[in-house]
Amino acid sequence: MENKKNPGSPSVREEDMFYEYWLASLKPLSARKKRMLRDAYGSARAVYYIEETRLDQEIYLTDLDRRVLQAGRDSRNQEEYLRGLKESWEKLKESGIRLILYEDPAYPSRLSRIPDPPYAIYVRGELPPENQPAVAIVGARKCTPYGEEMALEYAETLAGAGVAVISGMARGIDGAGHRGALNAGGKTYGVLGCGVDVCYPREHIGLYMDILKNGGLIAERAPGEPPLPAYFPERNRIISGLSDVILIMEAKEKSGSLITADQALEQGKDVYALPGPADSALSQGCHRLIRQGAGILLSPEDLLEELGIDRIHLLKKSDRNKKMLESPEHMVYSCLGLFPKSTGTIIEETGFSPQKVMEALVSLVLEGYAREVSKNHYVRAGKSSGEKA
Repeated sequence: MENKKNPGSPSVREEDMFYEYWLASLKPLSARKKRMLRDAYGSARAVYYIEETRLDQEIYLTDLDRRVLQAGRDSRNQEEYLRGLKESWEKLKESGIRLILYEDPAYPSRLSRIPDPPYAIYVRGELPPENQPAVAIVGARKCTPYGEEMALEYAETLAGAGVAVISGMARGIDGAGHRGALNAGGKTYGVLGCGVDVCYPREHIGLYMDILKNGGLIAERAPGEPPLPAYFPERNRIISGLSDVILIMEAKEKSGSLITADQALEQGKDVYALPGPADSALSQGCHRLIRQGAGILLSPEDLLEELGIDRIHLLKKSDRNKKMLESPEHMVYSCLGLFPKSTGTIIEETGFSPQKVMEALVSLVLEGYAREVSKNHYVRAGKSSGEKA
């Protein structure tokens, strides 16, 4: 059922929450810069009242960032601007949409651990439970009947076993993933590339309402924001960020699904891909992922068996990753992705000595986290059979 509680963070006074709403809604100011400003000045309210001369001293801000922060705040219209902001905030509360800040205890812990978490998220309905495994099912919008059938089957089986299904509510594979979870009476969560109150595509309004009743809808963009092309790659990092495992059902060689896969690997998540006909353009992206180390989807039951093993295994892996967080191996691992990267580039990005980088790479290869694809060029190993239980 949709949560009707008023939005707000326990660490922020209610009378200051509309300033948080203001900062969260600013565009194109990035989530990272919003956090930097808030950390520097202590609150969104303080950020709102920054003097222009102080803003000029924040060297990480562009001229456009400064104009966005200053918009509507000159003495002639500031009172009217604030009144409109407060009215908008009150309407948001009345609608049942929650604004959950990064520092809020309700903010999803999985999402908080990704490299670039949203400053805040807007939520209708529920968030995926912290203690429930979550799997993302994504793929082509213009999918084949085979891809759609497989997405439905995997989602039904996973949701029937108590796994939360995460997707982007797009046409094709995304919609099939959501429907499969709903068919099984399970929970599913849609991450939108627009405002959380905007149904896109419009023909998914029935699906939108069903997800609201049996899970939740999540967005980084403010309510009312239309679906713009630039929002979808940003949305994809949230889909993978909320998930433990990502399934790519169908994808062309160049597609948003492969962006999601790369982001998932950057976040330390396991990626699986569905093999398909060798001559199908919509399977080429999946085949490439498999060649580069992604797990192979053989059957929903086989995946469930792996997940059942991996729940214990992932806890061990998580403990090992915690130890890696302060190690050179983790820094080097963070530099790797789906595409080969030279040792010279890794040295430049980490700032480590050549010897330290090579030691870290040897360790990562032995542990199954990385693979040398050509001389001195490395990629992440994805779902590695070399990982130790």
